[in-house]
Amino acid sequence: MMWSVLTLVGADRKGIVAAVSSALFESGCQLAEASMMRLGGNFAVMLRVAHQEQVDLQQVLLPVCQEMDLHLHLDQDIVPDTQPVDPDVHISVYGADRLGIVAQVTGVLAEAGLNIIDLETAVAGTPDSPIYVISLEGPASQGIEALQQAIAGLDHNIDISLTPIDTMRG
Repeated sequence: MMWSVLTLVGADRKGIVAAVSSALFESGCQLAEASMMRLGGNFAVMLRVAHQEQVDLQQVLLPVCQEMDLHLHLDQDIVPDTQPVDPDVHISVYGADRLGIVAQVTGVLAEAGLNIIDLETAVAGTPDSPIYVISLEGPASQGIEALQQAIAGLDHNIDISLTPIDTMRG
């Protein structure tokens, strides 16, 4: 068994997830981690897939890509035997939509020991008063207290809440 990481992007439309997952299932592939979401008018799929070495994922997904006008990028998984990483903190950020807000917040958090494993952003508010929203999770290698100290020094026009996560694996 080998692992691959694939990305598909195209205009958002009904049936993308069903078509992609069905094609992979019919070829004997096993899905692992996945992230799929609408980005503007686009839909993006990121998947980690286990498959037999003789399965050509490019050929498996070619009909779906042609039918749904999707662009496929495929890589071999460079670290196939990784253990799951559980986040121990969730951070929500709300601030005026401005250039550099993601870089500023994530830079401070990285310096304080946060390994971001999930990040989502959105623009809320009104066209006259847009608010940028960031939601992220990860393990805090230097502890949650280090993150709290780091965010205390950020711009006061940014509202940040930090919530510890208690994750148990069976």
